[in-house]
Amino acid sequence: MLWFPSVFGIFKAETEEAKSEAVEQAFAGLKLLEEAFEKCSKGKGFFGGDTIGYLGIALWGFLGWLKATEKIIGIELLDKAKTPLLVGWAERFCANDAVKGVMPETDKLVEFGKMLQAKFKAAPAQ
Repeated sequence: MLWFPSVFGIFKAETEEAKSEAVEQAFAGLKLLEEAFEKCSKGKGFFGGDTIGYLGIALWGFLGWLKATEKIIGIELLDKAKTPLLVGWAERFCANDAVKGVMPETDKLVEFGKMLQAKFKAAPAQ
């Protein structure tokens, strides 16, 4: 299960049914990621333990888009009830001094995401 294509699929969904299916796939993927975090972190705050590691940095590239998607669709994908460990990781990650200055602004990503949605809807079906 690749969860980020599911998140991107939410943008491209042409029907409510397709959107709902993409949301459910995103939730399923995030649940797997939650399980991976639990195993990798061994009870610590980050995937690699006490500090940000390579996996956290790799996921950082998707975190901004995840937050923007949540704002656009009005659904919390990183849900405290469904993925509490990932929610905690995201909060710690974004609060880190090294990350604060480079984290993309959610509102700018929302604006860009809405532009992408308009382009997808205007593109001829293939």
